Amino acid sequence: MTTLSDFPITRKWPAQHPDRIQLYSLPTPNGVKVSIMLEETGLPYEAHRVSFDAQDQMSAEFRSLNPNGKIPAILDPNGPGGVPLPLFESGAILLYLAEKTGQFLPTTVAGRYEALQWLMFQMGGVGPMFGQLGFFHKFAGREFEDKRPRDRYVTESRRLLGVLEQRLTDREWLLGDSYTIADIATFPWVRNLIGFYEAGELVGFGDFPHVARALKAFTARAAVARGLTIPSAP
Repeated sequence: MTTLSDFPITRKWPAQHPDRIQLYSLPTPNGVKVSIMLEETGLPYEAHRVSFDAQDQMSAEFRSLNPNGKIPAILDPNGPGGVPLPLFESGAILLYLAEKTGQFLPTTVAGRYEALQWLMFQMGGVGPMFGQLGFFHKFAGREFEDKRPRDRYVTESRRLLGVLEQRLTDREWLLGDSYTIADIATFPWVRNLIGFYEAGELVGFGDFPHVARALKAFTARAAVARGLTIPSAP
């Protein structure tokens, strides 16, 4: 029978609680999606910090779990059929945890696909575009004299914020009254855009009051506040 000890990643990050979900992550917008989801669902888990400074994500042990070398990733010792399940990609993990617990995903077929379309909107649009804007505004890209790349991502980020603004105009959350994995996926990136990336003024965030209102409600949730700091710094 397969156990957690059969997975090479546990040699670098030994499981102190092998009966719990093992989370390998860092408090980035993608990383905290999963820690927030775990906190929201109440599933027992053990968090392991993957240090970018030490290039942990490129280690053979981590890449044995995620060959793409990106956080987050999980190992669930109690996967389908009682068999351990390794899983990477934050969107896939959110969907798995929602289905595992029966939480934060509509139960109707139509509602499920409505949630999935907004999850994919974040994965394919909000995350990549906000991330590129962060590179060109705050990191090495800010030194480029040619501001056309930055401005391209400013324009696209404003467009995406406009889509969210329109959606949230008459809804509390992306699916209405129900808080779902679509919100858990999206709002860490909005928070990062105006916080860590310091791009609020650049994108004119004041033009999106409904997005700001939903972001405030999101960060006020106790599980979100906890999840945003996991895994903690050493």
